[in-house]
Amino acid sequence: MPAFAQGKLEAQYEATLAGIPVGRGAWNIEISEDQFSASAVGGTAGLLKTFASGSGAGASQGRVVNGALVSSSYSASTTTSKKTEAIRMVLNNGTIKDFAIEPEPPVDPDRIPITEAHKRGVFDPMTGSMLRVPGTADPLSPEACRASAAVFDGRMRYDLKLDFKRMETVKAEKGYHGPVVVCAIYFSPVAGYIPDRPVIKYLTAARNMEIAFAPVLGTRILVPFRMVIPTPLGTAMLEATQFITTATPPHVAKTN
Repeated sequence: MPAFAQGKLEAQYEATLAGIPVGRGAWNIEISEDQFSASAVGGTAGLLKTFASGSGAGASQGRVVNGALVSSSYSASTTTSKKTEAIRMVLNNGTIKDFAIEPEPPVDPDRIPITEAHKRGVFDPMTGSMLRVPGTADPLSPEACRASAAVFDGRMRYDLKLDFKRMETVKAEKGYHGPVVVCAIYFSPVAGYIPDRPVIKYLTAARNMEIAFAPVLGTRILVPFRMVIPTPLGTAMLEATQFITTATPPHVAKTN
């Protein structure tokens, strides 16, 4: 029986709006035979910093089961000049066992309530963005975009659906140079949101958002290399400037 694949990623991203740098971040992922961990940090940069300084961090960890990532915990925090907010979640095989937002947000009667059913069969937002491509063929193929994810982020439950757009070649300033698979992405809110919010209406109606996925070497996991969201203020883009990925050699089993 072959050992399950293992690999890691050290990536750095730049966020731009209409071509102007507005943020920077880093994402580190480690996938071993039986467990994984992923952590990200980021903050506002460039011109945006003079108007509103903000930073955030997130982390997800769990087990690797038959090559699939099964998250057991997720945490995220955001800090602006006005407030700091922390979200924590505990999961068991895709069911939310416990979650908390601190400080606790005020109850809004317009928010569609989260039910117990909404907490089953879900991913946290970080694990939900890491695509596992089953099978033995090259994971970088149109097949990779035949995916959808039910996501719960501690506040909102939404569905993400992918659709194949094209294959492309990318070159990070440092690290990866090679093919990516570009998928269209569609957002459908399910619960925990306020229907009248303009951003919700905008994202739900958007038909031109896309994500380019690149491989974590040594695994069948693809992660976002670039994300493009057209907005009324211009195109918002998050793109890897560094994408260094290495395969970890599997442990050699001792033979009697």
